[in-house]
Amino acid sequence: MQPDTGINAVAHAIQLAVAPVFLLSGIGAMLAVLTNRLSRIIDRGRALDGQLASSGPDAAASIRSELQALTRRARLVSRAITLCTVTALLVCTVIATLFVGAFLGFDASVPIALLFVAAMSAFFVGLLSFLREILIATASLRIGPH
Repeated sequence: MQPDTGINAVAHAIQLAVAPVFLLSGIGAMLAVLTNRLSRIIDRGRALDGQLASSGPDAAASIRSELQALTRRARLVSRAITLCTVTALLVCTVIATLFVGAFLGFDASVPIALLFVAAMSAFFVGLLSFLREILIATASLRIGPH
């Protein structure tokens, strides 16, 4: 049997990197959703802030309450964005470690496993933060006449 050549090691690293690359695509889509939600929260907050100066005392109290909820939602989405970005960075590090291990010929299984667990943990917490934001958004949802 022929010993592994450099090209075989690279080909094997590419095969191993395919799944993390697909994971990066999913994380990218999640980041797009989160940044869109943050943009909408900011736009709504700015609109309400503009209404605050010209509103009566009862309306002002309602607007302040909604602004507080929007602030909390923005913090949660921001945290989710940060954690999903950390996840993407960790997945990129997994891919880089796969290639470094293939080029230098060392067993990278332990660092790769630890990086992957860290990535999934960050993604899990990011998704929990996103879920909390959704729960706040739906709890304060008002449809129809007020």
